[in-house]
Amino acid sequence: QTQEFGTRLGKIARPGDVILLVGKLGAGKTCLTQGIAWGLGIKEYAASPSFVLVRELYGRLPLYHLDFYRLENLAEIAELGLDEYFYGQGVSVVEWAEKALSLLPPENLLIEMEYIADNERRLQIKAKGKRYREMVAQLK
Repeated sequence: QTQEFGTRLGKIARPGDVILLVGKLGAGKTCLTQGIAWGLGIKEYAASPSFVLVRELYGRLPLYHLDFYRLENLAEIAELGLDEYFYGQGVSVVEWAEKALSLLPPENLLIEMEYIADNERRLQIKAKGKRYREMVAQLK
């Protein structure tokens, strides 16, 4: 269901969309990102970019898959120069976004993920900005 939701999200995504994923290890962030990739028509697996920080995948729109798990402080993240991703022609999905909320675009779709059981997750979605409220309305 997490991937199915992600696929629906990917199908309605537009250039410049920013999706922030927050949750503990095992909450399903990469699983959701895989669904978004499928919704964008991307065939390859959206493996977590923990060791490279950013992976670019290409489909109907580029997917910029960012992962802040290994970053220690805001200065490290600020030095990455991520604006080209957030304000570019692709869709940015940021795992472990809670590590840098103050550096990320103020308008975004924030998805808080919680592990409940092996086949159960709880998602809390916060739409910040008109575009993201429209996205949530389309998903209902």
